[in-house]
Amino acid sequence: MKARFNGVDLFLETRGGAGPSIVLVHGSWGDHHNWDGVVPLLARSCRVTTYDRRGHSQSERLTTQGSIRDDVRDLAALIDGLGIAPAHVVGNSFGAIVTLNLIIARPDLFASAAIHEPPLIRMLEGNPALSAAQQRIGAVIETLSAGKAEAGACQFVETVAFGPGAWEQLTPTMRETFIFNAPTWVDEMKEPAAFSLDLDKLSLYGGPLLISHGDQSPPFFPAIVEQIAGAVPRAQRHVFRGAGHVPHLSHPDDYALVIGSFISGVAGAT
Repeated sequence: MKARFNGVDLFLETRGGAGPSIVLVHGSWGDHHNWDGVVPLLARSCRVTTYDRRGHSQSERLTTQGSIRDDVRDLAALIDGLGIAPAHVVGNSFGAIVTLNLIIARPDLFASAAIHEPPLIRMLEGNPALSAAQQRIGAVIETLSAGKAEAGACQFVETVAFGPGAWEQLTPTMRETFIFNAPTWVDEMKEPAAFSLDLDKLSLYGGPLLISHGDQSPPFFPAIVEQIAGAVPRAQRHVFRGAGHVPHLSHPDDYALVIGSFISGVAGAT
């Protein structure tokens, strides 16, 4: 279904019934289908909402320059509009950046938060991993700017997100989604400030937080995660073994077990 939040039409789906309310926030290039492998598992004991962020797939795509603030306000309006606050919010990649910014802006909306590998590359100033990240991302932008949408999507999947050979392992539908949403990713890249975070403000968050990364991910992701964990030392940590940037796609059973156990623990403690 579609609903209007924060002045934009967003596509969303809700599964499950009784139990804690979870909102899953996808990363760049993808949509709510990124969570298809974990939703049925989480929905056994929780009410799970997925949605397409603005500019992605079935949600409204505006012609004006977007901003991380828009995504953050969209998520806040969705949680408020559905009447599910405080909710357990789970974000991957750019969706994790959205989640972290909402934690700072509206901590009252959270029962807990779980984030996986936010690409906050501007936090890596002085770290050798920054140069590698910038080179890989810059190369993708160059390919897309040349009008090569499929080649650019493939390049992103294999050099930034998943790893060599991953493009051919994606379903045709998922490859089409990547290609369709490529312009929104380019739009996101035009806002450098979106890829940094005020860690001092984040450190004020006192709620439950799970921070994770994959042991197969490019080195700049663990480096970013370490900085976030340093700002919130009380946060729980998890490393997905054999997984990379999108464990909910590559290892859905493991991912759902970790997230479900974390949320169950929070709910039980409450």
